[in-house]
Amino acid sequence: MNQRNFFAELKRRNVYKVAVAYAVVAWLLIQAASILFPTFEAPTWVMKIFVAVIVLGFPLALVLSWAFEITPEGIKLESEIDAAKSITAHTGRKIVATTIVLAVIAAGLLLFQLFRPKSSPAPRPASAELRRGEQSEAATAVPEKSIAVLPFDNLSRDPDNAYFSEGIQDEILTRLAKIAQLKVVSRTSTQKYRSAPDNLRDIAHQLGVANILEGSVQKAGDQVRVTVQLINAISDAHLWADSYDRKLTDIFSVESDIARTVAETLRAKLTGSAEQVLASKPTENPEAHQLYLKGRYFWNRRGAENLIKAINYFQQAIDKDPTYALAYAGLGDAHAILPIYAGSPAKDDVPKALVAARKAVELDDSLSEAHTCLANAMVMNVQLAASEPEFHKAIELNPNYATAHQWFGECLQGEGRFNEALAELKRAQELDPLSLIINGSYGTCLGMAGRSDEAIDQLHKTMEMDPTFTVAHVMLGQVLEDKGALSEAIAEYEKAMERYRTPATEAMLAHACVLTGRKAEAHKILDDLTNASRQHYVAAYPLAIVHLALGDKDEALRLLEKSFEQRCLLLQGNFGSLKTDRRLDPLRGDPRFQKLLERFLSGRPE
Repeated sequence: MNQRNFFAELKRRNVYKVAVAYAVVAWLLIQAASILFPTFEAPTWVMKIFVAVIVLGFPLALVLSWAFEITPEGIKLESEIDAAKSITAHTGRKIVATTIVLAVIAAGLLLFQLFRPKSSPAPRPASAELRRGEQSEAATAVPEKSIAVLPFDNLSRDPDNAYFSEGIQDEILTRLAKIAQLKVVSRTSTQKYRSAPDNLRDIAHQLGVANILEGSVQKAGDQVRVTVQLINAISDAHLWADSYDRKLTDIFSVESDIARTVAETLRAKLTGSAEQVLASKPTENPEAHQLYLKGRYFWNRRGAENLIKAINYFQQAIDKDPTYALAYAGLGDAHAILPIYAGSPAKDDVPKALVAARKAVELDDSLSEAHTCLANAMVMNVQLAASEPEFHKAIELNPNYATAHQWFGECLQGEGRFNEALAELKRAQELDPLSLIINGSYGTCLGMAGRSDEAIDQLHKTMEMDPTFTVAHVMLGQVLEDKGALSEAIAEYEKAMERYRTPATEAMLAHACVLTGRKAEAHKILDDLTNASRQHYVAAYPLAIVHLALGDKDEALRLLEKSFEQRCLLLQGNFGSLKTDRRLDPLRGDPRFQKLLERFLSGRPE
């Protein structure tokens, strides 16, 4: 067949018309897919495959139009049809007519897309905005070297091994967090997600990261299998995956290998100290390690009962390995915050926290957790100034440790250094964007810094993240009271007391009641607190606040003196501190109060 006859045959067999029709249909399908796929939140790779299939189908359609013909009896090979009986011309006219109709539809769709009103997306509720990370400016400019480690699946037959899979996830995260060039989101913000989720891009957006590490852990006897995969959530590209089958005694080397490979894949430079951290082996005793993981498992869940369990497990780990610095740091952490959750005297637990924290630092001076623990124990012991070098050391060793930034920010807030405090709390929020307490503390600090409107907005967002977070109502009440919105403040205190009644909240309510002329209610609250203090421990600070509100300065000063002995000056975090608590303003001109304040700021509580 010569060239002229070949092109004539292409025309006779409608190959040209099929090509044009295919192009029009393909364009329509791609436009429809570009609208529908995002509506159903289809991953980006689905669209890529769809376009690839359409492109590959083009030559196939041409081949089929050359080789086959549509007849009244059905589709037949061209070679089987008598040329005299061929109806290709009739078929061609149908193709042309169909193509014209489709072209008109395509043109209409194009005009619609070009000239339709550009309406903005419907605003999401504020709670959804928070969940999607819109409370953080960092979410709009995600660093390439940023990562979140999602909870690892527990594939062990024994559900009691959940502590182990959670612990491995936590330790890999901790090793990554100590690489300065990486931004690593804290576990508090990742725990709400499951491993291998469908909406990785949304999760990454909520957490303000570009990459996700997910995996699973299977433990059986002294054997463990860890499987991980690193995914770029922006492009949905799988960057790396691997499985490790090792003995429990080799688990630290597995964690190190994973962290090192992630760092290399994300091109994060490893300093000498980071290399040392990645290669570290906190204990040679696998039993001590498992006891430590159980301790952290309960520590992460807070509450008095869980913290007591954590203390027992940390102590057992120390008994197995007296050189286990992380176990001492865990023990110190648990003792330091137990009085907050148990309502017990801080003077009983804070000295134990100090002893454990100092031992942790002594055993491993390069451990950020140890310095953070010591700094927080010092704050609880009313040694704010002395704690500052320890906080700086902790953050230098692990700039991604959100808890260190949070506790340092709260310490600076207690000293009245609000701009510095806000900077630390903002950094903590960036590293742990879904932490309720960090978001709440940031709101409280905004209020103390005189930015009450911003504080109210921040605390509303915090409550929308979790309406059951009672402390946020107390924090919001404080900001509203300081602003002068007393009725609204009382309403927030009462909401908090419906769920969780504490001496601190009762005292705050009593103080606001006095300011609104409801002194009888304040006296009733004071009587109840005083009677309760004869039956069990009640911190002196809340009692001092109510006595002062009712005009009894001498009793208020006596109780504030007692607060030093009890170490409860900072455990009532809703009040601030002697330096920042506005409820103490009537005492600020009294020489006796000035001496108290000097003791507070100097870090000499005795």
